[in-house]
Amino acid sequence: MQIPTNPHPAFQENLLPKNTALAGFSALVQALDVQAPVRSPSCVSESHVRGNTKQEGFWQIYDKRYRPEDTLSGHLTFALRHETIDLLVLKRIFEAIPQKEIEAFVQEAPTGIPNRKCWFLYEFLTGKYLDIPDAAGNIPAVDVLDGKLYFTGKGSMSKRHRVRNNLMGTGQFCPVIRRTTALEDFAKLKLSEKAKDVVGQVSNQLLARAASFMLLADSRASFEIEGERPPRERLEHWVKAVKQAGKYPLTVDEIIRLHGVLIADNRFIQLGLREKGVFLGERDHHREPLPEFIGAKPEDLQLLMAGLIEVNEQMNSSELDPILHATAIAFGFVYIHPLEDGNGRLHRYLIHHVLAEMEFTPPGLVFPVSSVLLERIKEYQQTLRGHSSPLMDFIEWRPTLDGNVEVTNDTADLYRYYDCTEAAEFLYSCVQRTIEQDLPNEIDYLKRHDKAMQNLMNTVDMPNRLAEDFIMFTRQNNGALPKSRRKKEFKALTDKEIVNLETIVQEAFKGFSG
Repeated sequence: MQIPTNPHPAFQENLLPKNTALAGFSALVQALDVQAPVRSPSCVSESHVRGNTKQEGFWQIYDKRYRPEDTLSGHLTFALRHETIDLLVLKRIFEAIPQKEIEAFVQEAPTGIPNRKCWFLYEFLTGKYLDIPDAAGNIPAVDVLDGKLYFTGKGSMSKRHRVRNNLMGTGQFCPVIRRTTALEDFAKLKLSEKAKDVVGQVSNQLLARAASFMLLADSRASFEIEGERPPRERLEHWVKAVKQAGKYPLTVDEIIRLHGVLIADNRFIQLGLREKGVFLGERDHHREPLPEFIGAKPEDLQLLMAGLIEVNEQMNSSELDPILHATAIAFGFVYIHPLEDGNGRLHRYLIHHVLAEMEFTPPGLVFPVSSVLLERIKEYQQTLRGHSSPLMDFIEWRPTLDGNVEVTNDTADLYRYYDCTEAAEFLYSCVQRTIEQDLPNEIDYLKRHDKAMQNLMNTVDMPNRLAEDFIMFTRQNNGALPKSRRKKEFKALTDKEIVNLETIVQEAFKGFSG
């Protein structure tokens, strides 16, 4: 099958570098009019490239020696040998090509590594069976993913293809995480062990108080990310739910239960998997949607969520890093956006769920990840949009009478296959911050606070509540009790007593970095 040379100077709205031609996935997508974003497109130069390949903006440019033949075989082989795996693009390429063409490609070199990988991936992704006899048993097996380039799942042998399936998911739901230097460096930090070392040095009573404060801070921040300040009662209900993270198996029913806890008033919000479209964005003055992102179609939610739940169970029995596991499940959930409201908060809950279930988090503790996400809200939003925005060009939709959206094309695969490498790097950095700074600071604060309280009470006999207020007001005012408070709550104190109490607070919190 011939793949014509790209006649246009641009690909998916990006200009090609001068004197280059599309190669691999980008060439196939252009020629076959495949509806999927190529996030790391490749092209081949007409001249030599130092080091054989270089990055130039959006493009990976290869030396002219890499130029493939302008055939299906040439570009597929190039893609499977040299490019980052993209299951969404690959599946849509498979759907755009007659099955006989794929069979011919495999049979060109039935023992070849790219050919066998293509054969396996075709049947894995499409569920269709190629009319090809099983591979000979004496052919050396090959991994689908190179373990030096990707984090992988628990491999299982496909005897038919002589391929070890080490993908992290299934044909119904399959995330990919590349093995970057940043992620390798994060893994070396052994953050779970650091957290256990920190909590092992404090009393159970102090740890329980720290855990309570951090849990409340995380829950409040998760609402604030959505622009909400819930009443205390609603916040406390959610705190109780988050405290149970990891205690119950993750199922659709469990997600629906949590949704009910989150949405206190369900008169206007449907609980459970939604029956209508959903979008993120604004509406114009005519109430017409202006979506930045559109969630999966309602009719696709059952299969997508079943796939997510199944993959979570698979990862539970694998040796995958818990933070990578949490990324794959939590970000996969928020991209699907299965609920009418509350997707963001459930997405952040799933981070806690996986970390607790995989025993990464010390028992009874919740790292205040949402607090860090709130502080780094622009990076968080950029991480989410970095994946979701390119999908919008391939979602066809129309407005509904009630100001919602209705998707009119087949989009399930857009939510089924995704690369969450950048999300994993971001989440890892947030967890690092909570373990190396927030957790020790919270414990240090409580120790200093307890010391200040004890010394205050030994100096002046006052109620606990008043002593707490004295510490708070003094710390908020750079170590001095505000004059307004001297005339109100603390008017009974003498000037000398106030100076002594201020000194106690100053000494207790001297050098505190929190």
